[in-house]
Amino acid sequence: MKMNSICLVFFSTLGINAYGAAIGVNLGTAGAFAILAGSTVTNTGRSVVEGNLGGSPGSSITGFPPGQVIGTIYSAEAVSLQAQNDLVGAYITAANQPCGGVLTGQNLGGLTLVSGVYCFATSAQLTGTLTLNAQGNPNAAFIFQIGSTLTTASDSKVVFINGGQGGGVFYQVGSSATLGTDTAFAGNILALSSITLNSRASIDCGRALARNGAVTMDTNFVSIDAPGRCLADNNSGGNEIPEPSTAALTLLIGVPALIWIRKLKSLNQMI
Repeated sequence: MKMNSICLVFFSTLGINAYGAAIGVNLGTAGAFAILAGSTVTNTGRSVVEGNLGGSPGSSITGFPPGQVIGTIYSAEAVSLQAQNDLVGAYITAANQPCGGVLTGQNLGGLTLVSGVYCFATSAQLTGTLTLNAQGNPNAAFIFQIGSTLTTASDSKVVFINGGQGGGVFYQVGSSATLGTDTAFAGNILALSSITLNSRASIDCGRALARNGAVTMDTNFVSIDAPGRCLADNNSGGNEIPEPSTAALTLLIGVPALIWIRKLKSLNQMI
C-alpha cells in the first residue's frame, strides 16, 4: 500500500491517470522470436538467444556461432516474413492505445509504475532502475509509447514487484533502441528502425524486434517469456530473476560471468 500511495501522489502531481487501461499486445508469430530484424542480425561474442532468431526481408545473419540460438534461425523466408507482418500489427496496436500517463522529459530510472500506458513525445532514457508494480496481477500490462529513441545507461535495469512478467511489457519505439553495457532489461522492444544491444546487455523474458533495421548484439543474453519461467515471486514481492533454462546453462562456458551472476543470483545453490 505504501508503494501504491507513492505512485498515486506522483501521478496526481503531474495530473495524469496512472491507471490508464493497458491491453496486452498480441505478437502473433513474432512471439516465437527472441530476435527479429528487418535488415541484418550481427553478433559479436558468445551471445545466448532463447527463442527463434531471424530477419526479413534482409537475409544477412552473422556471428552464430560463436553466438548460440536455442531455437531456429530463419533468414528471409516465409516464417520470418510472417513474423515481420505480425510485428507490424503489434506495433500499430501498441501505438494506438490511449495514453494514460505522459512521461515526456522524465527519466524512467527511479520511477515505480503500475500497469498502464505511458507515452514520451520524443525520446526515453533509463538510467538506474525502473520498477514495475503489477499489484498482484501476473497478467499486468505495461505499454511505453516512445516517439523517437529508447536508450539505457550502463548497469540500468527493469525489475518487478508484486508479480508481473516481462512478457506483459511493450516498448513501442518510433526509431531505434540502444541498451547500454550490462543493462538488465525486461520486456518486448518493438522498434521501427534498429536495436543495439551493447556488451553484456540482457533481455530476460522479452524480445528485440526491429521492423526495418538491424539488430546488433555483443555477448548478450536474450530470452523469450517461456510459460511459467518469467513470473515474478508474488509471495515475496521481491525482484527475483528467473532461472535460465537447462539448455542455456549448458552454454555458460565462455560467457562472461557478470551477466550470469545476475541471472543466477536467486539460485543460492548455484552461486
